[in-house]
Amino acid sequence: MNRVSKLIAAAGLAGLLVSAPAFAERDPAYEAARAAGQVGEKMDGYLGVVSGGGSALQAIVSDVNIKRRALYSQRALAAIPPVTLEEYALTAGCIAIARTQPGEKYQAPDGSWQTRTSAPPLRDSRCPAREARIAQ
Repeated sequence: MNRVSKLIAAAGLAGLLVSAPAFAERDPAYEAARAAGQVGEKMDGYLGVVSGGGSALQAIVSDVNIKRRALYSQRALAAIPPVTLEEYALTAGCIAIARTQPGEKYQAPDGSWQTRTSAPPLRDSRCPAREARIAQ
């Protein structure tokens, strides 16, 4: 199976990712940092520190990313056909960025941090085309 087919399969499984970002979204400190633009969604499927916050914010981001990596690992292996952790995480990143709300930060394909507007976010060419149709 080629890479595009694997990514499309991962996109189908990534529909299950609705719960992945939910790990952090119940944490008021995370929500405050997200609203303040201190954290954002990265292309690789993980959360990143955009600015400020210090060690407490880094600890929150690390905790979220550890949990995401564990979930991505399980789901990548469960995919039929199996996909790599990196393929699954990329697909998750594409979905998380697509689901950002205006005012939230995300990592653009060039690696820069962008603030989401009412327009769709900048899209990485490696993102599966089907991600927009995955049930929310």
